[in-house]
Amino acid sequence: MKVRKAIIPAAGLGSRLLPNTKSIPKEMLPLVDKPVIQYIVEEAVSAGVEEILIITNRGKDAIEDYFDYAPDLEARLRSDGKIKDADAVHNVADMADIFFLRQKETKGLGHAIWRAKSFVGDEPFGILLGDDIMLSETPVLKQLVQAAEANNCSAIAMREFPPEEVRKYSSLKLEENLGGGVYRISDMNEKPTDEERLSNFAIMGRYVLTPAIFDILGNTPPGRNNEIQLTDGMRVLCHQEKMCAVDFEGKRYDTGNLKGYLESIIDFALKNEEAGAWLRQFIIDKADSFR
Repeated sequence: MKVRKAIIPAAGLGSRLLPNTKSIPKEMLPLVDKPVIQYIVEEAVSAGVEEILIITNRGKDAIEDYFDYAPDLEARLRSDGKIKDADAVHNVADMADIFFLRQKETKGLGHAIWRAKSFVGDEPFGILLGDDIMLSETPVLKQLVQAAEANNCSAIAMREFPPEEVRKYSSLKLEENLGGGVYRISDMNEKPTDEERLSNFAIMGRYVLTPAIFDILGNTPPGRNNEIQLTDGMRVLCHQEKMCAVDFEGKRYDTGNLKGYLESIIDFALKNEEAGAWLRQFIIDKADSFR
């Protein structure tokens, strides 16, 4: 199961990070030295993806501009002797073949993915949510691709949560243990109540799906929040064909809310070659000043 294509939904309004996101797409907010969405594109490329479709909405032109060449800026940087900076700006546009599509109506994640049907064609494909940043030794999407290839089926990322937190996500019903943290799925539901919760395992923002999902999404009625939910479509898919979930290695950050965004900045900055040692000492000194 070769995964060459991936979709990054980036059409959300960013309402949890207002007023920052009034004029700046949440996906373009800086995470140390790069915007959030660049980390997601890099993860896809590291997993072997060659073509990426970013689904946007009105007011998101900055994303498309970011992944384009900037000849005037590059020329100025090179003339100033800033070759490393010029190369960094240029290389952003060369990471993969990146395409863009607008979700003209905000009808939910399932609708956004369905809009990518012609881009995907009849191939398996990856999905990386624009809010979720993953910090891991092996890219999380690559972990899913490996599970999908080994089991010849769709694969989704999952993580165990305390029962009271599962209602914020989509819960899973796990069946057969396939080994290596991979389980076969028999059911799922979107943002369940305590009574509806199938387990304490919830879906995180990475998926590898077969193209059979598109016909299903095309016939999926609106669900939670009166939107077409990807989870509702995947629930039908897991009843029709084999699907597995991966309890992935790595840490997930929800950069779509303030606390998750700040946590990601601190953790990624601590790993930054230029700023890491300084920040570590700064945090120690700052903590001491509060004693």
